[in-house]
Amino acid sequence: MRHEYLPPQRRSRLTRRGRLALFLGTLLALGAAVLIPLFRQGEAPEKPRRLVIPEGWRAPQVYAAIDRELKIPPGSAKSAATTAALALPAEAKGNPEGYLFPATYPVTSKSTPATLLAHMVRTANEKLATRAVADGGKAHGMTPYQTATLASIIEAEAEGRADMGKVARVVHNRLAKSMPLQMDSTINYALNRSTVDTKLSDTRIDSPFNTYERQGLPPSPIDSPGLGAMAAAVAPTPGDWLFFVTVKPGDTRFSATYDEHKKHVAEFNRIRAHAGPRAGQGGAPGK
Repeated sequence: MRHEYLPPQRRSRLTRRGRLALFLGTLLALGAAVLIPLFRQGEAPEKPRRLVIPEGWRAPQVYAAIDRELKIPPGSAKSAATTAALALPAEAKGNPEGYLFPATYPVTSKSTPATLLAHMVRTANEKLATRAVADGGKAHGMTPYQTATLASIIEAEAEGRADMGKVARVVHNRLAKSMPLQMDSTINYALNRSTVDTKLSDTRIDSPFNTYERQGLPPSPIDSPGLGAMAAAVAPTPGDWLFFVTVKPGDTRFSATYDEHKKHVAEFNRIRAHAGPRAGQGGAPGK
């Protein structure tokens, strides 16, 4: 057998460019699932921004805040509310007023009006379902939606949390006596305003939110109540009050008789005449 002489072959050496090509080719062979973690490993996680929804805001204010935070055209959040399939009770008839729970919500690049609104409604349902609120509402014969409606009036009328239980008692006492609630806050909601100047002509407007002429709770909440107002709605402070008026900041007077209430209203008018109009003052039912 012949044996041919073969000279020793030199081993080929990869250039730097060749080694890089081989490395990338290997990664591609392993698939895109390997590439993603390798290239994202050094990225910092997105830090959420904060969207603050204060207690007592109405739905249009919440919509506007969402539009501003997401930098989207005005009206976008309002439109989303009609198509987002929000977890609202049947009584709401698709209106999220009262269920856009006041809290601080995280906002990221993935946030949309629908996701933020859904988060708010979900939070409201959770608060209304807490044992104290749910059981208290049942004890008063109220549905969660009625609790939210009553709480929204308390949120609008009470000057501070310390007065919420007493305002709630006034509402409950009036409902028990089949008296109209006569709340200026519901008139303001009907007229899309916020003022303490409720005129006699205002109390005669044709609106389901005119609690001067119509008995019972209004057909829907009038703002976004917080947990404090919800708790007050189902656990009002014991008392026989039927009237109240905030005479001056920090001084809300509650009365069981109309004669006593008239004296407090007269003092309110005297103080206001000297100090001038003040916005944001609680209502005075029975004026």
